[in-house]
Amino acid sequence: MNILFEPAKIKNMELRNRFVRSATYDACAQSSGQVSDAQIKLFADLASGGGGLIVTGITYVHRSGQNLPFQNSIAGDDFIPGLKRLTAAVHDRGAKIAVQLFHAGRERARFLEDKNKQAMAPSFVYDDPYFTAEYRTMTEEEIWNIVQAFGKAARRAREADFDAVQVHGAHAFLFSQFLSPFTNHRNDDWGGALENRLHFHHEVYRNIRENVGDDYPILIKIGVQDGFARGLELGEGKVAARLLAQWGFDALEISQGLRGKPYAETEYRTKINRLNQEAYFRQWCTEIKNAVSVPVMMVGGLRTFELMEEIIQNKEADFISLCRPFIREPGIVNHWKRGDRHRAKCISCNKCLEAAREGEALHCVQQKFEDKRQT
Repeated sequence: MNILFEPAKIKNMELRNRFVRSATYDACAQSSGQVSDAQIKLFADLASGGGGLIVTGITYVHRSGQNLPFQNSIAGDDFIPGLKRLTAAVHDRGAKIAVQLFHAGRERARFLEDKNKQAMAPSFVYDDPYFTAEYRTMTEEEIWNIVQAFGKAARRAREADFDAVQVHGAHAFLFSQFLSPFTNHRNDDWGGALENRLHFHHEVYRNIRENVGDDYPILIKIGVQDGFARGLELGEGKVAARLLAQWGFDALEISQGLRGKPYAETEYRTKINRLNQEAYFRQWCTEIKNAVSVPVMMVGGLRTFELMEEIIQNKEADFISLCRPFIREPGIVNHWKRGDRHRAKCISCNKCLEAAREGEALHCVQQKFEDKRQT
């Protein structure tokens, strides 16, 4: 059996293969944050497509963390029944599912400008060239409220039959804002030295663990370097990843922290059309894989099956995490398993991302254009 299709474990969660559908905002939730019928179909199709683990899109744990209009919520017990429908649809088709627990921090202001005054961050940054929307500094009481919201959300996740939770600690959102020295200027226990900037991560982990027990997998997507100079550097990012693993996070997905200029200084780089452009976080991931004892997921522009196989064989990562390829081809893992090892058809144009931000349901815009042209 090809190594990519061998079963693998994260804590006590056994996956049928090493393919992970990385968390992807789908703009399909009801405006209330409830699961929709469209999402049930989307996730059922993904599970039928052959992947091992599906991670949901950004699911906010507290209303102050919402940053998009059709975004799932896990901020109250009334969301559990709908989420149970989602997990059942995935389990019925042989895959496992984790919910991505999320808070936008100051990024809330970028997308919900009519609610600017509610956007919060560890500290306010003057003359930030990458962020001009209004927001304010969080109080310590507000920080603890958010910490507790993550724990409660994880308890709901377990009640809704999710196999794991993944904390979103990357991509310019709240955890990245705490971790980066560019956005965290606090002079209390939540800022300053690296371990203080990781205090929020540590307390969230502890609160989640108290709510879900010792046997439940807690994953994190961690931004180990910012997309521009003067932000978080890889040296500190590697130390942060090592500490997170030591504290008890059961798997790390390695990605970028704060975003710089679109799209070259972001996690969703574009025009990935050659093999040497793929796996753009490969070096980061490999270095962290060598420094931790928990499973590591590699994400970032992976398109070629043979490259993914090489990465796992070389022990540069334990899992292959894909986002945009599954939008174009939700059944690509099954194709690969049957021996059709074609390169993913995704051209990394990011039109799917731009459409979802405008409220359109997740779809491959390029595929839609090609279908129209053929008819």
